Amino acid sequence: MINKIMTADEAVAGVKDGMTIMVGGFLGTGSPEAIMDALVRKGVKHLTVIGNDGGLAPGQPAGEFGGKTARGIGKLLENHMVDHLIASHIGVNPMINEQVAEGTLRYTLVPQGTLAEKIRAAAYGLGGVLTPTGVATPMETELDELGRKKQVMEIEGKKYLFEMPLHADYAFIRASVADKFGNYYCKKTTKNFNYVMAGAAKHTVIAPEKIVEINEIDPDYFAVAGVLVDAIVEGEERWQI
Repeated sequence: MINKIMTADEAVAGVKDGMTIMVGGFLGTGSPEAIMDALVRKGVKHLTVIGNDGGLAPGQPAGEFGGKTARGIGKLLENHMVDHLIASHIGVNPMINEQVAEGTLRYTLVPQGTLAEKIRAAAYGLGGVLTPTGVATPMETELDELGRKKQVMEIEGKKYLFEMPLHADYAFIRASVADKFGNYYCKKTTKNFNYVMAGAAKHTVIAPEKIVEINEIDPDYFAVAGVLVDAIVEGEERWQI
């Protein structure tokens, strides 16, 4: 069996300036912090980042840890590593609007459900998804986050927007428990985007809080198959938010 376990620095060694990455999490909850720290150490720039939001800035509430450091995508923003953020909302992290005002960052907002479905379409090899969200709004004529034209389709008398898949070079995911093949599950609210992103990128990397032997626990507990996982990062701290 191929050994997928590696350090965070080894897992991000292939990330280059200008790449597109996906990062799981919801305002820092369920973000792969060990991988974010490794990306900061690597110092890559001009990234396009796909995620639910922009994470948290230093000093923002973060449970018992008091928000002393940035969380999730916020670590990349803090170090000015992101050129384009594709997310569902950006109002929580003040660094985003500050960098937009400086002209160093742009963002594209995508409705949360649409964002998840576009990622899922990429993971499952679908040509796109149909959604009523955005019909009869400026979204009908706006280009999507990658500059692609949208289509309005009518099916059985109802209009839908055709949204195209959203792929990335790397998907960085936090897991609660994984085995050494990469089968994994996420506890409680850490599920968020950490399931749907698996397989939506050329390389899927998970950072589990705990790694177990194959067959050490009942396989039925796992929500995502390890066949979608390319690398498993050791050293992820326990759920911090």
